[in-house]
Parts: sequence; structure tokens; C-alpha cells
Amino acid sequence: MHLLLRLPPAAPRSSYHPPLSPHPLPPPPLRPFLRRPWPPSPCPPSPRPLRRRRRRPSRHLERPPPAHSKSPSSAEAAILLFRRLLAGECPAAPDKYSFTFAIAASSRGPSPAAGEALHSLAVIAGVLSDVFVGNSLINMYSAFGNTDDAQRMFDEMPLRDVAEAVFQEMPRRNEVSWAAMVSGYVKAARFSDALRCFRVLLRGEEAEPNEAVLVSVLSACAQSGALEQGKWVHAFIRRSGSPVSSAIATALVEMYSRCGDIECARQVFDSVPRRGLPVWTSMVSGLALHGCGGAAVELFRRMLDEGVKPDDVALLGVLNACSHSGLVEEGCAIFDNMVSSWGISPKVEHYGCLVDLLGRAGRLRRALEVAASMPVEPDAAIWRSLLSACRIHGDVRLAELVASRLACYPPAERGGSLVLLSNLYASARQWDEAASVRKKMAAVEGEGTVPGCSLIEIDGAVHEFLATDRRHPCIITIRAKLGEVLARVRAEGGYAVDTSGVTFDLEDEDKEEAVAGHSEKLAVAFGLMSLQPGGPMRIVKNLRICEDCHSAMKAISLVFHREILVRDKARFHAFSSGCCSCGDYW
Repeated sequence: MHLLLRLPPAAPRSSYHPPLSPHPLPPPPLRPFLRRPWPPSPCPPSPRPLRRRRRRPSRHLERPPPAHSKSPSSAEAAILLFRRLLAGECPAAPDKYSFTFAIAASSRGPSPAAGEALHSLAVIAGVLSDVFVGNSLINMYSAFGNTDDAQRMFDEMPLRDVAEAVFQEMPRRNEVSWAAMVSGYVKAARFSDALRCFRVLLRGEEAEPNEAVLVSVLSACAQSGALEQGKWVHAFIRRSGSPVSSAIATALVEMYSRCGDIECARQVFDSVPRRGLPVWTSMVSGLALHGCGGAAVELFRRMLDEGVKPDDVALLGVLNACSHSGLVEEGCAIFDNMVSSWGISPKVEHYGCLVDLLGRAGRLRRALEVAASMPVEPDAAIWRSLLSACRIHGDVRLAELVASRLACYPPAERGGSLVLLSNLYASARQWDEAASVRKKMAAVEGEGTVPGCSLIEIDGAVHEFLATDRRHPCIITIRAKLGEVLARVRAEGGYAVDTSGVTFDLEDEDKEEAVAGHSEKLAVAFGLMSLQPGGPMRIVKNLRICEDCHSAMKAISLVFHREILVRDKARFHAFSSGCCSCGDYW
């Protein structure tokens, strides 16, 4: 949702093809082994017509390796031998090993033309999925400074751990290969590895972090909630003296917004002299994430006044802002004017925002009408959003209707819908229906409950907690601390346990024990143990915060005089002095 100017996204494996070389390698003759179909390739041949290739050898292969090659004779020998394989002068056919050595040799040539031709042949031969062939291509593209293709190749690597090992053994690692590695970690959600890789880059002398690396590492900080590490990266950018590009400014705004420091995000935004659409979009989306719907709409209007035309992503951000703040009239007006004012036809995502906006506000029947009358087929996310609204407002009958619509979608797309329905039945104390839904969940793969997970950063290290966690080395002490905290907020903060979200028909004591082990509560207890008194506490949660944890956080912020920022699946909750920034509307 946040628009960042990152490296170009990797194309799907079925559609990415290397550029055709103007001087391709000579085609092999139709020998018997070539008449048999090649093994199926993850990348089908390019739909563009291939040029008729001439029999004479490519002049790129006739040139000797450059003077800086460590072993010119071996590189030239590898190319010559591969040419013989293609020409049918050897009894063996080209395989993944011969491709690996030939591509490595081509990386020491005067241009990437030979390597690009080898890439095309690797696609046809079905060896592109081999990790060593892939890493040879990454190294080749990196050697010629081709960021786009190096990044795409890394994103398509099937074995990332092996890719990392080969990356460590690369004889020449430049800023392109480092950018591919850091960005690959981020896209694989391995944020700690991305930050570690960035620190290794800074300690070495091979390359300086370029814009692509900085944008990727800021994205890692944003998605893991590592504010202190994000601030350190920002300080590094300032110390380097390099001008802050639009891409880096956008990444900084997103990092501060997603890490809970909306004021710093606003400061970065205000410091950008010439703001492009991505920076505006990132700031509007950041305000939406923090529940500042009015400020987001005001900033959106200011963007229009300055002559910046929104795109579909910017409109998605402001519609989300309206949804999270209950600005129904403003959101509906923006949606209705998308075509007439900006020439943008609403997509499924925009309809999803409108349904969510109406559903959160309790206009469930109107939301159902929008979903049922869309000019495009609604996806499972729209029905799931409406089902969530039914759970919030306790409409069991409509929820059953929506659940029947969701049943038409594959389990992977409707994941979590049965959990919502089970929770609704439990809230209405319809235990038999809740048990029946749980049996369906057990029988259908992909319909199980996603474990709650919360992250908290302490002294630059990110600690992870799962619901009913027993893995943390200090878990016994943390649980004891949590018990003390909950007892104190009951006595001094007016906290009362809310067990309405427990989906099992248990005794009250067992229900209280179940909600007491939620991951965000464990993270807060650890934060109270580890952080200096009075400082803010920032937690990232992978699911929507439940009603009981929301009440507990308000009471803890009051009794312990702490500001607690929780970023859940949808938005930020800033707890302070017994209140939440969402106004209990989430």
C-alpha cells in the first residue's frame, strides 16, 4: 500500500526473459539429443520471435578476455569448449555445469551480450532453476552494472540459503550484487538478515551502499518495527553527505510511520523540497496507519492544490484513512469522484476500502449492496472484511450469509474466515455452532488459526513472542512479571478481563488464562522489565489486537505512566494515560 521507489519488482517466473542479444551465440545443430524435448523450464521461451541465428561464431565469443581477468586462458578455454558443445563437436550435451562455467567466463567479457545470449539458452535448456546457473547470471549482470536483471535473477532463486553461500564466494561483489542480496532478504521477509547484510557491507571495502541498498534496509526496519536501527540508518545517510533522493525520502517517511514515530515522518516529509507523488502517498498512508484520518484527508487535499495528480495507490491510502477514522461521508465522496475528477476507475482494492469503510461504521446492509453490485468480481478479501464487520457489530445472520459466499473461494484465499465466524458464535454464546465451525477448520487445510506473534525492540535487538510462548530464555521471569502487571492494573487501573473472544466453552478461570498469554501482553511485560522507566514502548503484532489486550494496554499506560504503541495487522494504536488514539474505533 505504501508506494516506494524500490528496485523494479521481480517479474513472475513464468514471464521473465533476458533481453535478446544483438549477437547471440550460434545455435546447435539438430543432433538427436536436441530433438528430444528439453526438460520443462520454469521460464518458457520469450513470446518475441527469435532472430534467425547465423552459423558463424559470435564475435563476442571470439574476443579474448580483458586484461584484468585472473586467468584469461581458462576463461577463453571455457567459452571455446562451450562453443564446441553447441556445435555438436563433443559427445556430451550442454548441461548446468557447462552453462555455469560459460556464464562465469562471459562476465569477464567486454559487454553483457554473450551472457545475455547464454541466459536465453539456459531458459530453453531448462537449467535456469539450478542455483549455480542462477548465481552465475547474478554475478554476470552485477559485473556489468545491470541492476534490474541481477535483482530479478536473485528474486527467482529457488534456494535462498544456497544463494547466500554462493554470494559469499563471489570473486567480485559490487554495489549491484549487494543491493540484490539485501533486497532479496527483505522480499523473503528475512529482515534481520537484511540488516546483518547491510552491516557487513559497511564493515568491508568492496562497495558503498547505494540508493537501492538504503531503500531496502529502511524497508526492513519499517516492516520489523526496528525504529532505533532505522534512526541509525537515517543518521548514516546524513553523515554521508549524499543528497536525499525522492526514493530515500519516501522510504524514510514509511520507516518512521510504520515504526510508530509519525512526528519524525512528518519532519522528513516537510524537509523534502520537491515532493513527488510517492512521498505524498507515503505520508498520507502513514497518517492513515496512525488513525489520523482528518489529517490524511487534509494532506490529500493539499496535494491536489499543489497540482499533484493522485494515482490509484494514493487514492487507496486516503480511502484507508477514512476507513480507519470513520470518515464515511469523506470517503464515499472521494470514491464517487475517482473517475470524474482523476480519470481512475476503481479497482477491487478500492471497492474493498469502501466496503470496509461502510462495514466498520455499522452500515452493513449498504456494504453488502456494494459488494454484491460491483462491476468486477469481488475477491475473498472483500467478503472477509464484511465478515469482520459483522463480528464487530454482532450480526450473526448476515455473517452466515457472507460466510456462504466465502465458501466458494479456495481455502488459501478465504483463510481466517472460519475463525471470524467461530469468534462471532462464541461472542453470541452459541457454543454448538462455534464447535461445528472449529471442526470445519480442522478438516480444511489453510483454515487454521494463525498464531499471534509480537515483536519488540530492546537495545537494537528485536525480540519475538508467540501466544503462550515458552521459547524465550527469560520466559519464566516474563510470565511472573506479567502476572504482577495484570494484578496491579486490575487493582489500580480498572482493568477487567474480556473473554468474549475466547472461542471455547471453558470455565471463566480458564478463559482468563487463555487471554493472559497473548503475545502482545508478553512483549509489554518484557518491555517493562528491560526498558528505562518513562520511555515509549513499541510493539508490532501480526494480527488484529483483541478487545481484552486493547483494554489491558490502556490500563497499563495509565498505571505505569508509559506510552505504548502497538502496530497490529491494520493500524497503529497509541496508548497513553488510559486512552487509545483509535478512540476505541478499530
